[in-house]
Amino acid sequence: MIRASSEVQDPAYKLAISFFPSLCAEFRINNQTVAHMPKILLIDDERSIRMTLKEILEYEDYAVIEAEDGQQGLEMLANEKYDAVLCDVRMPNMDGVQVLENARKMGIDCPFIMISAHGTIETAVEATKKGAFDFIQKPPDLNRLLLTMRNALDKTQLVKEVKVLKKRVLRQDQIIGRSAPIRRVFDSIEKVGPTEARVLITGPNGSGKELVAKAIHNKSPRSAKPMIEVNCAAIPAELIESELFGHEKGSFTSAVKQRKGKFELAQGGTLFLDEVGDMSLSAQAKVLRALQEKKITRVGGDKAINVDVRVLAATNKNLRDEIEKGNFREDLYHRLSVILIRVPPLKDRTDDIPLLVEKFLADIASEYRSPKRSIDNEAVDELKKSDWTGNIRQLRNVVERLVIMGGDTISVHDVQCYSDF
Repeated sequence: MIRASSEVQDPAYKLAISFFPSLCAEFRINNQTVAHMPKILLIDDERSIRMTLKEILEYEDYAVIEAEDGQQGLEMLANEKYDAVLCDVRMPNMDGVQVLENARKMGIDCPFIMISAHGTIETAVEATKKGAFDFIQKPPDLNRLLLTMRNALDKTQLVKEVKVLKKRVLRQDQIIGRSAPIRRVFDSIEKVGPTEARVLITGPNGSGKELVAKAIHNKSPRSAKPMIEVNCAAIPAELIESELFGHEKGSFTSAVKQRKGKFELAQGGTLFLDEVGDMSLSAQAKVLRALQEKKITRVGGDKAINVDVRVLAATNKNLRDEIEKGNFREDLYHRLSVILIRVPPLKDRTDDIPLLVEKFLADIASEYRSPKRSIDNEAVDELKKSDWTGNIRQLRNVVERLVIMGGDTISVHDVQCYSDF
């Protein structure tokens, strides 16, 4: 709510009249006190200007911290976080543009509002190129100053929210969700991704274990190098060793030429052993040795080859049970499971179904080159009732079926008719 000047009796307003000749009758932009008081760093070498601006901004419910010159302001920025900076351009020793430039080099990204009594178009353009949010001439129009400050703080809040959402909804890795179970997975990815630790990812088929492995790789220092996947369940036992370690020419009947294995192809990057619980015991022994010695030997060869790979593994089996049955080596299990991440089944994260459905509707529209379909809230609620034994993969198939068979807006009737649960 904007107040007329006659309603404002605060000393800051009276002081502002003498300093801001362009001050109009409408002064106060927002009279409501918010829970979080934005913290503003005010950098100006003129004490009288600092006092005036501080009183005005404090009346607007901002917490204002003063710096007497550019050097002091930069030191304060390095030691404490601020929501915005109001910075004079012309100052001795270090001018405002230099403060801005140095702050950006230090990774400080809060918005800078530059003010100057000697402002020119060239100065404004230079400040903008350096990353300033806005440039205001002295003496500033108070409404313009307060509106610019509020817009700058809105931008800061938006940036913060985007950072939070990036942690919670990793759309680039196709992991969608905000439920508590999937947030725990995101937290594990954030912590373990930048390390070199081996990770064992468990969970039912179709729950997204491969996507978790990709997210870990993308968070790691190895992200610029390849992530090579081996589906241990899809390769016959007699070929798995050749697939992993490569072979020399003539080592067996069909080995007509030398071939590098997945360990070598993943050099410097990540090797993802999907469905590792289906690997033969013979291959398990060689993988264990490769992890211990960081060396491999091709099938039919005798030369040890150094390998530098980070191994991630995934399985839908209970490896503890497989160890009891003699199907999996316990020593390999302990090598692989430095970190354990359990990917929850879809039935444990039904709150994520609306997000997943929207993602699949967009993907299918892109694939079919057709307009994106909408879906009723009642239809989404109906989808949430299923146990989803096939997990994310099953949900994706059901959404595609509903797009093909349902109406322009998918209804609860469409879900009841065309779903397979």
